[in-house]
Amino acid sequence: MNRKMTRRKFVKLAGAAVAMAALPGCATFAADAVEKDKGAKEQVGKAKVAGTGGEHYIPYSERQGAESVVYFTRDLSAAGMLKLYDRVKDNLGGKVAIKLHTGEPHGPNIIPRPWVKEMLNNRLPEGTIIETNTYYGGGRDTTEKHRQTLQTNGWTDFADVDIIDADGTAMLPVPHGKWFTEMSVGKDMLKYDSFLALTHFKGHAMGGFGGSNKNIGIGCADGKIGKKMIHAGDSGSKWGVSNEEFMERMTESTQATVSHFKDKIAFINVMRNMSVDCDCAGTSAQPVVTPDIGMVASLDILAADQACVDCVYALPEESKHDLVERMESRHSMRQLTYMKEMGMGNDRYQLVDIDNGDKIITAAEAVKGVKGTWGPDGN
Repeated sequence: MNRKMTRRKFVKLAGAAVAMAALPGCATFAADAVEKDKGAKEQVGKAKVAGTGGEHYIPYSERQGAESVVYFTRDLSAAGMLKLYDRVKDNLGGKVAIKLHTGEPHGPNIIPRPWVKEMLNNRLPEGTIIETNTYYGGGRDTTEKHRQTLQTNGWTDFADVDIIDADGTAMLPVPHGKWFTEMSVGKDMLKYDSFLALTHFKGHAMGGFGGSNKNIGIGCADGKIGKKMIHAGDSGSKWGVSNEEFMERMTESTQATVSHFKDKIAFINVMRNMSVDCDCAGTSAQPVVTPDIGMVASLDILAADQACVDCVYALPEESKHDLVERMESRHSMRQLTYMKEMGMGNDRYQLVDIDNGDKIITAAEAVKGVKGTWGPDGN
């Protein structure tokens, strides 16, 4: 396996390019502008209906289509993260935005800060961590409180953190969107040349699981407009959108950012400290019971998230029960099927075991020997 995988080679191996044609448009709440948008006109008079089946996991043997490349390591450390990054870094240049969840005050499950420090020092000295303010109340719903939380959690000790919606918002097109023609994001994201999604894969109170799709779709939407478009929609309630419709809205938000950066984007998911709750819950998150698995990296967002879901499902029943229940009860598999429908990637992949000479393995082989419940790893 060639250790340096360019986007061109990656797409050739996958067999299909990701559909990234940008459509003009605007926010769904601006009715007069929607009428001017060609794509939106096609939706006028048509009821928007969410898909179904988000509570059902689709085994690999039942999927169809091309395969992408996903790199895997069991090495949950700064060194393991750097090795994965080196496999997907080739198109990341210029000013690199690093989107990760920096956590609520004293959040216990976030990606370890020393790992991120190593990456910045050794691979991305010009990289900048980016975040947005939150929709919910807490330690990050205003820029002032957010900056204090970043300091409390130790991020500002070694990194520049750009709260990208602190100075306003921008609208990005949503190619092929059903719910949106545009999504509101932090405007400062547009000043970056490339994008690394550095994601803590875990459960999520509304999304079922939070992978790269959630990290980008919720995490790049600005706190007051974009996140409201996703969570409230036309419901009249702050948290009125759920299940398949929520998955689709979140995914369309992700599509806006992914299509903006085109091939200058990569994804790393860290399967460690996987509470059923997101890092948004901070110290209130449910105790971790799912054992740690490892990390994956890909140039395909769907393949990266799908591989993590597959690894969780491949665990023994006693190890996966809580996280699987959270995924299925929230109908989270709609994240995966909708990404595929929108042309964002492939749900089939070659899982490359970088710990063992780049052997192609299955998710079951990746988690072989992982059993029981979670125990602290000391990081």
